Amino acid sequence: MAGEELAVVAAARSAVEQVAQRLRPCFRRPGAHRHAGAYLRGLLSDAERKNSWQLAEQAGYPQPRSVQRVLDRSVWDAEAARDTLRRYVVETLGEPDGVLVVDETGFLKQGRTSVGVKRQYSGTAGRIENCQIGVFLAYTSQAGRVGLDRALYLPQEWADDPARRAAAGVPESVVFQTKPQLALAMLDRALDGGVPAAWVTADAVYGNDYAFRRGLETRVQAYVVAVKRNQTISIWPPHGPIGQTTAEALAAAIAPEAWQRLSCGTGAQGERVADWLCHPLRPALVAGWTHALLVRRHPSRPEELAYYLVYAPDDTPLAAIVRAAGSRWAVEDPFKLAKGPVGLDHYETRSWRGWHRHTVLALWALAILAVEAARAKGGDSTMAASSRSASPNCAA
Repeated sequence: MAGEELAVVAAARSAVEQVAQRLRPCFRRPGAHRHAGAYLRGLLSDAERKNSWQLAEQAGYPQPRSVQRVLDRSVWDAEAARDTLRRYVVETLGEPDGVLVVDETGFLKQGRTSVGVKRQYSGTAGRIENCQIGVFLAYTSQAGRVGLDRALYLPQEWADDPARRAAAGVPESVVFQTKPQLALAMLDRALDGGVPAAWVTADAVYGNDYAFRRGLETRVQAYVVAVKRNQTISIWPPHGPIGQTTAEALAAAIAPEAWQRLSCGTGAQGERVADWLCHPLRPALVAGWTHALLVRRHPSRPEELAYYLVYAPDDTPLAAIVRAAGSRWAVEDPFKLAKGPVGLDHYETRSWRGWHRHTVLALWALAILAVEAARAKGGDSTMAASSRSASPNCAA
């Protein structure tokens, strides 16, 4: 680990004490609060695995029961801790041009007793696996990138099985919700809670869902969301006669000179450069806003295309839309950090309560690292600016 990274980790461990004071109202008893602080320090430690034994060892406990109680029997409010995390992120990393990013990740599991587990597609593994799926809401700004909220996807077969629900401690109030419904609820919490966000972005699981998009439109919240190539899109005057087509068909009909080469941000290999075009579809119900189709083409493999639906003010520059689309990749590194050094996927609990408690503390650990990294950089950007070249807007 580089010297700068070591300094950030050391500062993060020191910051735990201040964060712990913020979290004190979430706990009924001082002892539970103290053990949760030890849990959080353990997540930021250099322990290879963040399981109960190693976290207890880091805290100097002779056995792991005090650490385990943080996830099961101790009385504290994990959702209040989540709300406190949101306020902390707004205070330290919030910026008007921030982006809320919906993402999901799989947690590979054995057996069938871990809450929500089933054989289902995991983007983490790239195939169908026995796993849990967590839907996460991330926030990225020029100051930093961080996880903000989380929701465990409870498959229909779990939601309809009283015995499995009872064994895993799933509250009676929890009903089956699709992933887009879970994501929209998290976005509502974030936006109602004052998170400054110019954009929302998500992959096609969410972008293809009409109710998800409509929920954002009712808030007049700009978005750029991925969709499948066969996504049906509607066109209205003045951008064409009333009709419907697919994203793929419309992109194929647009003049070649409409493509522009732009960067959507910086990745591990440098600038993420691609060819982009944006075509208006129809005026939005809100005056001065528009619906548009955004298409990304690989610069050296032109047959590789990706499609997005855009909802934004008429005069939004193409470069700004492209930067928002690239924010989905900007949160990859924080979640790799969360699943590695911070131990997001190192939990041993099988219960509903345990999953939500562990994940909120892991998101807190990730946020502390992001804030200390931003302070170490003296406010320098952690997101590379994309192309500064002039570009038209999508309503042109």
